[in-house]
Amino acid sequence: MSTEEIVRAWKDKNYRNSLSDQQKAMLPSNPAGLIDLTDDDMMSLSGGCTMCGNPNHTLVWYECLE
Repeated sequence: MSTEEIVRAWKDKNYRNSLSDQQKAMLPSNPAGLIDLTDDDMMSLSGGCTMCGNPNHTLVWYECLE
């Protein structure tokens, strides 16, 4: 596989899934490590903290104004 194909396989899940088992076996490990998060992992992400339920902790939403 070319360097471009390897990088594309690391970045593009659809492309990676289209590869044969033999091609997937030839892929080196992604240097960034595991890139997929589970739904549970994603639900716990919120600005680097978990929701604590304390009413004194509020979320302020600022929209960018141009």
